[in-house]
Amino acid sequence: MTISVLVADDQAMVRSGLRLLLSNEPDIEVVAEAADGVAAVELARRLRPDVCLVDIRMPGLDGIEVTRALAGPDVADPLRVVVVTTFDLDEYVYGALRCGATGFVLKDSGPALLAEAVRAANAGDALVSPSVTVRLLRQLTPVQRGRSRERPLSERETEVVLAIARGHTNREIAAELFISVSTVKTHVSSVQTKLGLRNRVEIAVWAWENGVSR
Repeated sequence: MTISVLVADDQAMVRSGLRLLLSNEPDIEVVAEAADGVAAVELARRLRPDVCLVDIRMPGLDGIEVTRALAGPDVADPLRVVVVTTFDLDEYVYGALRCGATGFVLKDSGPALLAEAVRAANAGDALVSPSVTVRLLRQLTPVQRGRSRERPLSERETEVVLAIARGHTNREIAAELFISVSTVKTHVSSVQTKLGLRNRVEIAVWAWENGVSR
């Protein structure tokens, strides 16, 4: 099935660029564009796209406010929002995730990660750009290296966890471990079930707490 996407950014060139990148993906379709936060909220509520790509700095309502309006804790039927920005300041990461964002991707992350973030959001998962993942985890959890903790994971599952903690996409993990993308997804699902975790961000946090990331 095709994933419908709303792109919200106040720069026409950026919107066009994101549309162009995503149009090369056979399973993704950009169905609407918004040049400001107010229009983004109105269009998203009316069209209900599968995923909303939202810039942080926009007139009217900024990306955090848009995320809160579409996916915040008080929203009865939340949409899936991925924040796309040139800024990787901690306050934006925390603000976006606290308001219900299912991803945070920098604009220079490249088309593969952007598409992966859209697919992850559509699947109800979360993906944070690799360039901010480690710094984010340092703030969320203490470093507890050297501890001997039971890890109820197979060797392959541990390898997948390590790759997730490094911020790798499913395609990158598949290439690195010489397995298929579907097999990666199976391992990720198994890890989530075994550890009682909801998404990739929580897997990365678990890895950091247990000294798996390195």
